[in-house]
This record gives sequence, structure tokens and C-alpha cells, in this order.
Amino acid sequence: MGRRARLFVVSGPAGVGKGTLVSLVREARPSIGVTVSATTRTPRPGEVEGVSYYYMSDEEFERRVAAGEFLEWAQVHDHRYGTLKSEVERFLAKGNSVILEIDVQGGDNVRRVFPDAVRIFVEPPSWEVLVERLRGRGTESEASLKLRLKNARRELDYAHTYDVRIVNDDLDEAVEKLMQTLEKYENE
Repeated sequence: MGRRARLFVVSGPAGVGKGTLVSLVREARPSIGVTVSATTRTPRPGEVEGVSYYYMSDEEFERRVAAGEFLEWAQVHDHRYGTLKSEVERFLAKGNSVILEIDVQGGDNVRRVFPDAVRIFVEPPSWEVLVERLRGRGTESEASLKLRLKNARRELDYAHTYDVRIVNDDLDEAVEKLMQTLEKYENE
């Protein structure tokens, strides 16, 4: 029996390494789809429209929400982020699994629309390591850092509601656990 295309949701607090894990898994399994999220925030240096995000005005984002074009969307920090349904459907229609890297609010919304989505929570080895990682990025103002840390504490409370939990302590081990999780659920 061949692999079954599945929708995987990878969540966890800012700074936990979700993006790095998903990128490394994509390198190993390029057939796995990674959607490009839409956001109302402005691009950071080096980010590219249609590759990093689809950048939208508040008005366009709202119009697309009203039209039912989003699989999920949420207010995160001071901006809105969302996943267009068309992005997910494009991959699943080709028989390719999809990984969504989204916050816990979005993960809850996806579960309502796709109840068989596999939800994976990435955790830091400790709170102190998470704080160190966020500070080390150097992309946050002090106010933004405080907001992200406040949200991270709340998001960590949701870890027990996910199907799989992966602690991102050793990057190679975390990537291996994520790969094993994908294969396990695709071969069910």
C-alpha cells in the first residue's frame, strides 16, 4: 500500500525552531507541500512575496476571510496570518502530503475543518532556552519580545492537546522524529 497524502500541522511557540525543522524535512522529502501563508504584517529584510508570505492589506485579508478563502486565520501578536484553502488543496489533489507551520490558534481551526489532520507540537527543551533563542534572533524589539514570550507561555499550555510532541533540543534528533511521524501517519 502506498503513502496516503495527509495534512500535518506543526505548531509551537515563536523561537522554538518550527521553521528550521520544516525546512530540513522538506529538503529530505521535497514532495511534501509547504503552503505559503498570508499575513498583514510587513516583510522583514530578505523575505519575498509569494515565497515567505503573501503580504496583504487589512482590507484584502478581510475580503478573503469574508469570501471563505481561508482554511484558518488568526490574530497573532499585532497582525493577522492565515492559510488559503487553495494552497492546501493544490498539494492534496496531487497526492502529496502538506505541512502547515502555524500557531496553536490556527491549529485548532484546521482541526475543525480537517479532523484527520495530524497535529505536531514542537517544544523547547526549557523555558530558558526559548527565551535565549528569541533574544538571539535579534529581530524583536523589547516590547515585541515581551509579547512573544507572554504568548509562548499560553501556547505551551496547548501541547497536551496535540497528537505528537517533539522536543527540539538536538536538531538532528528532532528532524528524525518529525520524519518518523510523517511516515507513520502516511502509512496508516
